[in-house]
Amino acid sequence: MRVLAFQVLKFLLLGGFLYCQALVHHHTFVVKDAPYTRLCSTKKIMTINGQFPGPTLYVTTGETIVVDVINKSPHNITMHWHGVKQPNFPWSDGPEYITQCPVQPGGQFRQKVIFSDEEGTLWWHAHSDWTRATVYGAIVIKPKNGTAYPYPTPHEEVPIILGEWWKKDIFEVYDQTRASGADPNVSDAYTINGQPGDLLPCSKSDSFKLSVDYGKTYLLRLINAALQDILFFSIANHQVTVVGTDAGYTKPLRVTYVAISPGQTIDLLLEANQPLDHYYMAAKVYSSENGAQYDNTTATAIVQYNGNYTPSSTPPLPNLPAFNDTTASANFTGRLRSLADKNHPIDVPLSINTPLFFTLSDNKFTCANTSCWTTQTRLAASVNNISFQTPTRMDILRAYYNQINGVYSDKFPDKPPVFFNFTADSTPLIYETPTKGTEVKVLEYNSTVEIVFQGTNVAGGTDHPMHIHGTSFYVVGWGFGNFDKDKDPLKYNLVDPPLQNTIAIPKNGWSVIRFKASNPGVWFMHCHLDRHMSWDISIIHQHEMMHNIS
Repeated sequence: MRVLAFQVLKFLLLGGFLYCQALVHHHTFVVKDAPYTRLCSTKKIMTINGQFPGPTLYVTTGETIVVDVINKSPHNITMHWHGVKQPNFPWSDGPEYITQCPVQPGGQFRQKVIFSDEEGTLWWHAHSDWTRATVYGAIVIKPKNGTAYPYPTPHEEVPIILGEWWKKDIFEVYDQTRASGADPNVSDAYTINGQPGDLLPCSKSDSFKLSVDYGKTYLLRLINAALQDILFFSIANHQVTVVGTDAGYTKPLRVTYVAISPGQTIDLLLEANQPLDHYYMAAKVYSSENGAQYDNTTATAIVQYNGNYTPSSTPPLPNLPAFNDTTASANFTGRLRSLADKNHPIDVPLSINTPLFFTLSDNKFTCANTSCWTTQTRLAASVNNISFQTPTRMDILRAYYNQINGVYSDKFPDKPPVFFNFTADSTPLIYETPTKGTEVKVLEYNSTVEIVFQGTNVAGGTDHPMHIHGTSFYVVGWGFGNFDKDKDPLKYNLVDPPLQNTIAIPKNGWSVIRFKASNPGVWFMHCHLDRHMSWDISIIHQHEMMHNIS
């Protein structure tokens, strides 16, 4: 599912970059293949500077950095700074054919990354085909001027990145998926900081270990970099306290597990308050799609207490929800609240002048002759029954800026063509096949926007973690079934809704977000399950005000 969005912007572009700060930190990302061994076999994977996961970027709120992306791999690449708003500067946002053409083998591209009010944990990843399977890393954004966190200062801060591993070459998996029009081959393992952990073959000796001292507190910067799955995460015999998500602070929420969508980040405080021993942290799939294959492995790492003691022969495993526990996933997400205090005020739009209703569907196209391998249909995905088609001759930002016709259309509808029982057990076959188009939704600059995301059961319901580039949004409501325009708004949380950049729309349910379209540019909105993005559940938002760039 993909949608593009534009906001029109005014600023002066000099030679592709604005240099208005005296001290700008520079980083070099060399994209290259490197051999890595997992699950008893070795293969070459795409990496940044030979590292998997890639390097962590440390920045300060309001800082601007420059990253030189040098492509020494045999594949095209783009780089996205997930959750970084990039105010007035969509040119470095990164999704291929949306804000730039991919960097070809042997090429390079300089990206300016502008941090504004983000504070906490974000991440960067490749944004071309499925290259982010191995090309990703954490971004740690510290408060400026030595400002303290709004929670007890942790003894140590540790990125914990959840991912997936395929024994096959990821480009082969991607090509097979595109050619067959079917679900992709499921991953062979999930990973924690690049390692599958003790429970998987040939993995025990390299498991990630977190050493802790009894009585101290640790900040875990949790990131879900997996391509295809929402994941449950927990630490045996320990509770954790959620203090942030998507680089925004939250009211402390003490939990025994978290559900984290692809693209999402969650900051967790871990108190080392259990008997001296070693304990598993673990991650496994949450999969709501009936009949779909899924990776049933459990990734593990070790929380190991320092001290003189004889550890248990086997670390205890945490109790995680069942793989299909939709209630457990949605209830965790629904309990998040913004900190919303005097030092961290929120600005939820109370008056809406741009109401939008977007249906999110899995769909099917009929195959022409031999265009599918084994079936008569190929899977698709849509927003408002339009399956987004990525342009290939030019990126949309450039086409918009240069006023080049024929690359996209700006007629994306505010609502679906037909309203029906979206979440019924069976839906009319007429709605199964979407239309195709490269459609853009134009938002007036500074307009206040409400989007009702409605999941459907058209070709089988599932969750859709929706991500919007160039903005964060307030999640003011959610529920199961069909959104009721008369009753459900009465239950909105307009006091302390969480500020996020990625939100999982529950299976056969809905979520409502609000934001102000105050960041001019062309911005991508898409489902962060990469199979859905490949099936084209996305749109472009264009926030108007972009004519005086030279």
